[in-house]
Amino acid sequence: MAQKPSIPKGTRDFSPVEMVKRNYIFDLIKEVFRLYGFQPIETPAMENLSTLTGKYGEEGDKLLFKILNSGDFLSKVSDELLDEKNSNKLTPKISEKGLRYDLTVPFARFVVQYQNEITFPFKRYQIQPVWRADRPQKGRYREFYQCDVDVIGSNSLLNEVELVQIIDDVFKRLKINTIVKINNRKILAGIAEVIGENDRIIDITVAIDKLDKIGLEKVNAELAEKGVSNEAIEKLQPILALEGNSIEKTAQLEAILATSEIGIKGVTEIKKLFSYLNNLSLQTEVELDLTLARGLNYYTGAIFEVKAKDFEIGSICGGGRYDDLTGIFGLPNVSGVGVSFGAERIYDVLTQMNLFPSKSTETTKVMFVNFGEKEEAYCLPVLAELRKNGINAEIFPDNAKMQKQMNYANKKEIPYVVLAGETEIQAKSFTLKNMESGEQQNVNAAELVDILSRQ
Repeated sequence: MAQKPSIPKGTRDFSPVEMVKRNYIFDLIKEVFRLYGFQPIETPAMENLSTLTGKYGEEGDKLLFKILNSGDFLSKVSDELLDEKNSNKLTPKISEKGLRYDLTVPFARFVVQYQNEITFPFKRYQIQPVWRADRPQKGRYREFYQCDVDVIGSNSLLNEVELVQIIDDVFKRLKINTIVKINNRKILAGIAEVIGENDRIIDITVAIDKLDKIGLEKVNAELAEKGVSNEAIEKLQPILALEGNSIEKTAQLEAILATSEIGIKGVTEIKKLFSYLNNLSLQTEVELDLTLARGLNYYTGAIFEVKAKDFEIGSICGGGRYDDLTGIFGLPNVSGVGVSFGAERIYDVLTQMNLFPSKSTETTKVMFVNFGEKEEAYCLPVLAELRKNGINAEIFPDNAKMQKQMNYANKKEIPYVVLAGETEIQAKSFTLKNMESGEQQNVNAAELVDILSRQ
């Protein structure tokens, strides 16, 4: 008995219905990216492991999918190395490539590799799948799409402003009510400095990032467990308790961080960013959130996180400023900033809130019923004319029973059906049936094209 076919855990097949919805998201996001002057690139699914390893930390390296060398990949491996059973030593001998873990490191490699061919500031977008050898669970997959938009080669805060506008534009079109939380890596570094714990900035920010989830008491306990002094924890409390709008918070931060050069620089950047944003007619709520800490080993300036306000789910978009992304490949001091839209989570929000449009440009609008060879010949020229006018149209390929053909149209949710039998051929007409209302009308070819073009 043949084994039932399956796919690897953490991957998914997408049906035509699901793909129509996913493409709706991708097409809308691309359209907004293009409005702001961003251009598309693509990079290979696999990169050299030398490109990927060491860029995501020790845990990230463990989650890289590695590809075995082609041919007899064990032929050049000594028996001693095989007997040692040390995967860290063996892997470089049998695997030189891996599946990309994200779109950011390949983007950095791309910028350095083609630095003499691209125009800076370089504004690119990229929508492609990435792979992580993570443990599959609800909402977490081994293969998923990222929708990245970045500008590199410019220090201007106008780039951050445009990214917030892009976020606002995308979610306004998707009809998702969102909030953009903003912080700055320099402010977080300044906080660590003024409380006397420079060396524990990662521990501090990882802990305060959990404030909304576990509460202040547990955050303080975690800080103490990590070795942060009681005096430093005490100094941190009024910072975590800051309230008010962005102007009020930054005014308080200026006093708190007065002795920290890097902290004041971060406050200055945040003030300028919010001065721009406050003059724009944004539908999206924007707030300064000092507990936001995402990717501290990576980001160096402004950081962003977007959450849906009417649906309980993790962040649906995030990113930030990085000052030396390309330095890892030998092109130092090239600053960039970008955000990534989470297509999978956006899909879940749109599905649960019933926000997908009822009509799609990807599905068939009209199907011609097949009554036989003579009728096929009569319908084909009109079918071609409909397609020339941008109307998705098809003819049932076989002269099957009417019930079978109509069932096909119903299952594909085709809104219109055209019938052309002996009577219609003699009258040089077509019967157009609305599958939802059941209404039928007799029309000529030109009228058929006109009616369907207006629907």
